[in-house]
Amino acid sequence: MTPEQVLQQYWGYSSFRTPQREIIESILQNQDTVGVLPTGAGKSVCFQVPTLMRDGICVVVTPLIALMQDQVAQLKQKGIAAIAIHSGLGHRQIDILLDNCVHGQQKFLYVSPERLQTELFQQRFARMNVNLIAIDEAHCISQWGYDFRPPYLQIASLREIKANVPIIALTASATKLVKADIIEKLKLKSPAVYQISFARTNLSLVVRKTETKEKKLLDILRKVPGASIVYVRSRKATITLDKWLKRNNISSTHYHAGLTHAQREEHRREWLENRCRVMVATNAFGMGINKPDVRTVIHMDLPESLESYYQEAGRAGRDGKRSYATIVFHEVDAQALQHKTEQSQPRLEYLQKIYQGLANFFQLAVGSSQGESFDFDLDVFCDKFSFKSASVYPALKKLEEVGLIQFNESFFRPSQVHLSIDKKKVYEFQVANERFDALIKMLLRLYGGELYSDFATISESQLAHAVKQSLGEVELQLQQLHNLQVLVYQPVKDKPQITFVLPRQDAERLPIDVHLLESRRQLHLKKMQAMIDYAEQSHRCRMQTIQEYFDEVTYSNCGVCDVCIRKKKRETSALHEDYRGQIQYLLKPGPVLIDDLETQVAPVDKEIFGEVIQEMLENGEVRYDEHWLLHLVI
Repeated sequence: MTPEQVLQQYWGYSSFRTPQREIIESILQNQDTVGVLPTGAGKSVCFQVPTLMRDGICVVVTPLIALMQDQVAQLKQKGIAAIAIHSGLGHRQIDILLDNCVHGQQKFLYVSPERLQTELFQQRFARMNVNLIAIDEAHCISQWGYDFRPPYLQIASLREIKANVPIIALTASATKLVKADIIEKLKLKSPAVYQISFARTNLSLVVRKTETKEKKLLDILRKVPGASIVYVRSRKATITLDKWLKRNNISSTHYHAGLTHAQREEHRREWLENRCRVMVATNAFGMGINKPDVRTVIHMDLPESLESYYQEAGRAGRDGKRSYATIVFHEVDAQALQHKTEQSQPRLEYLQKIYQGLANFFQLAVGSSQGESFDFDLDVFCDKFSFKSASVYPALKKLEEVGLIQFNESFFRPSQVHLSIDKKKVYEFQVANERFDALIKMLLRLYGGELYSDFATISESQLAHAVKQSLGEVELQLQQLHNLQVLVYQPVKDKPQITFVLPRQDAERLPIDVHLLESRRQLHLKKMQAMIDYAEQSHRCRMQTIQEYFDEVTYSNCGVCDVCIRKKKRETSALHEDYRGQIQYLLKPGPVLIDDLETQVAPVDKEIFGEVIQEMLENGEVRYDEHWLLHLVI
């Protein structure tokens, strides 16, 4: 099949966007490739299509569990075999899933970077028929990027195991320095580099300075119809603003990492299906969301960097129609961002204190628990040790950034079951253990042969109804079958998770590079200042400012941002006055034919010249006679 035929079969499109086809061709020629494609440009298609054209499996490295779960679900809906391995899965489940990648018909294995260095993964990876390694969010490998992750630095070790497998590195935003870092740290061999312009001709970037932010938000939503995302900084603000919009007859919902999975899914579907118009959310919302008709993305608080802002703003107008990305800005917002950025860069001493708190909270001995995941309640943790959550949260994110832990705020995994013995032994077990017979029969009836080859997502309540038992009885029997090693039962998880990437360390001797910590702090402060400068300036084209930030040289203005429109209005007003003055001067000696008048004025903008004539006619400043000569009315 050609790339176009694969695209048509699985995605329903007949042609690729630029430069998707070129990237696919590069991969098919086994060339290392870098793609810098802004949000909405279709990065995943670039590695999914060539994988489907060849034998073997694609290993996709991504740090975002929610995104990998979403992509696996989408691939499965298309009939494509895909699995995800991440923190929160048990050792036995990971073992079985990796075996399926070695012996089964899997086409995609999504894996978090922390998993790559485990002995179990590397042993199975060596035995897999891998046709491509795809690195998503590749900017995470660079300490000069906005979201540095130390585990990304270990990805290149996969090259030592499979030297001839091509690598594709993908990111939505990378400066020249970050691109060079990606190529060096991943040890890419003479890679083909594809980058499309950061300019979005249909996206109008706007900053609205105001004393009353909610009133300005309402004004924007009433002027621009269509779906909208409104970003706010805190979970509390999503709820407060959602209620306020509803009181003002704007249909809305809200989203943040603290909601249960069921709530998040319901609110997400409500917005995606246009049952409500506005999604009020923290930045936990947006990854993997493919809604092309978003007309406005509105930030009520300043994002932490231009990278974050451009990624979030890029969720507007993916259908190519005119859309708006607006920051509603008050002078105090700059101070608020400065405070937040300072708070997000805790000192080493505080990190040691929080790390020791985690070790005590989970009762972990030094050297234990590498790769283990634990349910985590931030409020309970803070109450137990008298910590302030506003300070603990950024410390957890920093401990994640330096590669000690992984902190997943919105982790969800449905209940899953896998039969770990063959059909003959299952039958023998049923005969010998009649009390489990009804449940095993119903499992096989509802979920079929998939139970033997893979993990099947199950519903305990559906099972309970089918076998006419209570939910508690079914859960107990599943756990007993798990303990008897008849099956592997993974109950539902819907709580934030802390995973210890490294074995539990001595808090006084954490392997943290203090110089790197300080350089990262300075980098965050620099990025913060660039964001503030962007919001406060009102003299330079905003799209041009963003393009320059990402080292894209351009001398043309977008013409549609608030700065360009304001300049255009000023220029138009000046032309209006100039043409009016010339017309009055040229008509003073006597009447003139309109064509002769236009020749004498020689307007650079004939449309504006015509508008001035029409305006002067309507105001009675000039008039036509029966010979269509234009007279000045004195």
